[in-house]
Amino acid sequence: MPSLIPGYEYDIFISYRQKDNKGDRWVSEFVDALKTELESTFKEEISVYFDINPHDGLLETHDVDESLKDKLKCLVFIPIISRTYCDPKSFAWEHEFKAFVEEASKDQFGLKVKLPNGNVASRVIPVRIYDLDTTDIKLCESVLGGALRSIDFIFRSAGVNRPLLSKEENPQDNLNHTNYRNQINKVGNAIKEIITAINKSNHGDGEALHEDVKEKPGQKRNLKPKIILGAFAILALVILGYVFIPKYFKPFIPVEKTIAVLPFRNLSNDTTQMYFCDGFMEEILNNLQAVKSFTVRSRTSSDQYRDTKKSIAIIGNELNANYLVEGSVGREGNNLKIWVQVIDSKSDKHIWSNDYTREMKQIFSLQSEIAKDIATELKGILSPDEIEKIEKKPTENLEAYNYYLQANFYYRKSFDVEDLKTANKLYGKAAELDPEFALAYTGTAYCLMNRYWFYQDRSEDIIPKCKQAIDKAFEIDPDLPEAHLVLGIYFYMGYLNYPEALRQFEIVLKEQPKNSEAIYWSGAVHRRAGNWALAESCFTKAFELDPRSSRYADDAAEVFDLQRNYPKAEYYYNMSVMLQPGWIQPYVFMSQMFLRWQGDTKKARAVLENGAINNSSFISDSLFVESKVIIDLYEGKYKEALKDLSFTSSTAFQGQFYFRPKYLYYATIYGLINKPELEHAFYDSSRIMLEKMIINFPEDPRLYSSLGITYAGLGFDKEAVSSNEKAVKMLPVSKEAWRGVYLVEDLAHTFVKVGKYPEALEQIKYLLSIPGFLSSKILEMDPIWAPLKNHPEFKNILEKYNHN
Repeated sequence: MPSLIPGYEYDIFISYRQKDNKGDRWVSEFVDALKTELESTFKEEISVYFDINPHDGLLETHDVDESLKDKLKCLVFIPIISRTYCDPKSFAWEHEFKAFVEEASKDQFGLKVKLPNGNVASRVIPVRIYDLDTTDIKLCESVLGGALRSIDFIFRSAGVNRPLLSKEENPQDNLNHTNYRNQINKVGNAIKEIITAINKSNHGDGEALHEDVKEKPGQKRNLKPKIILGAFAILALVILGYVFIPKYFKPFIPVEKTIAVLPFRNLSNDTTQMYFCDGFMEEILNNLQAVKSFTVRSRTSSDQYRDTKKSIAIIGNELNANYLVEGSVGREGNNLKIWVQVIDSKSDKHIWSNDYTREMKQIFSLQSEIAKDIATELKGILSPDEIEKIEKKPTENLEAYNYYLQANFYYRKSFDVEDLKTANKLYGKAAELDPEFALAYTGTAYCLMNRYWFYQDRSEDIIPKCKQAIDKAFEIDPDLPEAHLVLGIYFYMGYLNYPEALRQFEIVLKEQPKNSEAIYWSGAVHRRAGNWALAESCFTKAFELDPRSSRYADDAAEVFDLQRNYPKAEYYYNMSVMLQPGWIQPYVFMSQMFLRWQGDTKKARAVLENGAINNSSFISDSLFVESKVIIDLYEGKYKEALKDLSFTSSTAFQGQFYFRPKYLYYATIYGLINKPELEHAFYDSSRIMLEKMIINFPEDPRLYSSLGITYAGLGFDKEAVSSNEKAVKMLPVSKEAWRGVYLVEDLAHTFVKVGKYPEALEQIKYLLSIPGFLSSKILEMDPIWAPLKNHPEFKNILEKYNHN
């Protein structure tokens, strides 16, 4: 089967040494797995050249140049890099690897191609199956003309360095913590990016090629009869459409229809009615999202343009939306007056507008009418199923609907405990007035799970209450997408049941493939499960669908930050700050990233100060204060650290990942300035606080983790290690790849404090080998690691990772 691109023999060429395919036939299994992956990645058939003869390449009697010149004419070259492959005398090295690089460098696309996301990638995708010596790495780089950036299939543990198997007996022993299936997916994704870029370069429009429309080189077709017949067929369909088919089924020329519904203006004199105005606009948006031929930006992105003075062209460009929907809502007593218009953002031309005057009791039919009118004007195909969804009423009780809209306002306002409590009460009132209001129950479930997840409420009945609300929603509407979405969040947040959570999100995406929230939550699950490539893909895809979402940008930044891909993390943190300059989290996380990445305390401090310039409330925020204190400690400014601690009234610094009593920071500082009495007193205050909390929250690993550090500060070495090890056991990295690393780092910290340096170094090496927030720069700056600075192994670690 020929390549997707005319003139090329294969899409992919697999190069390897036969020595690496003996025994368990690793290369053959890899090729089979990759072909299966490609079938689910590409719509088209992808051709793969894989020579399975028992010799290294062609026989000596064959003409190498003639036999290989066509086969090497491929889009992507995958060398299986091993210790035996790195041999300049071998056939694979000389006549395949070097030959492809030379030929590709001279062909129409070049060795390196520009990807759709703007990055540049080589058409050589090295798959490495052994850790290599430095000389072999340099040998590879001499051919590639740059750094060896490989996708690794390596199982490494004490005394072991071998290819990763598809079915490992003891996967937890792999220090690389790589998963065969995920690595195959990475290779497939890399191939997809490169071939898409080549395809776009070759055709200009970026559309995929299909076998049924490709022509052989030099082949000519007589298209005239087909064109004439096709024209008559289309004309007949058009006539039939206008005569026999309702207006919502009119045929159309398919074009990209990306729509953003901007915040509707409130024409009422009552500013407290803003929630109603927002709710009306959101219902129009939700109805348009039911049309599969549309891509509709979420409310999160659209809400950025409330009261904006930006032009239509700028808004359309920033949202990457072809059409903008504007409107206004006037509500006086029982009467509604609605005005809506659609604008072509590219040309800034008015397409359609209409005024609607209705009674309040007609609100739901009005919302569906407006959505269908917009769809008709944009020539969107509406199936009977889509029409049914658009016309579906959420409730018959207008008072209940009013409470529901108010609840949505408070739920989206922030994740503050009081706002979530208020939203929860309002959802409850909506359900009381209409027990058959399914969305009121899903809203209740969202509130309860967020309060649980952010440690605002860890009472025994909160998760069962959440499940009861979800079950009630399903009882009312078994197919409700919102119910499946929150059920997925319930399995994720409540039980870390990743497979079941993903199954629920897949149900949503099967019905709504462009649902950015379902894609976002899938990314959140993959990140916790340690499926980093899938997490990256989901977060960046969600942000692509919702390009003005600060939350999506921040989470994309965090997943790159965890993997120590700092340039990409910086890009997304900056996007998050730009989109929502009043949100503190991206400032803090970006500040900490500069510490990990560059060890640059000045830049880290400048990020915080820039945030505080226009947000005076940041100064007393516990997250902001803690970040300043950490920078103070790294710079040795201990008096400044004590002063900064006084800016917050919080008794503890906490989040999902850790709980730090304020006393613990005081104890650390007084220890550094050699005031042992104060140091001991604050450690003891920290102990009392944590021990009391554990009585009420015995299942919270964060408390045991901080208690271990506290015990170590008091000299209770055995109790300290036991407490930290208990925390790690309660939430291991294998179960929670993000929160788990915080607990392991605390264990390493405690090992240092009690003088168990070899144990501490083992944990440090482990942390640096997996995604996380520990880096060589932090090891150099943070005074908690100072006792290790003269240890030879610690120096080796710094030397190794400072050069990576």
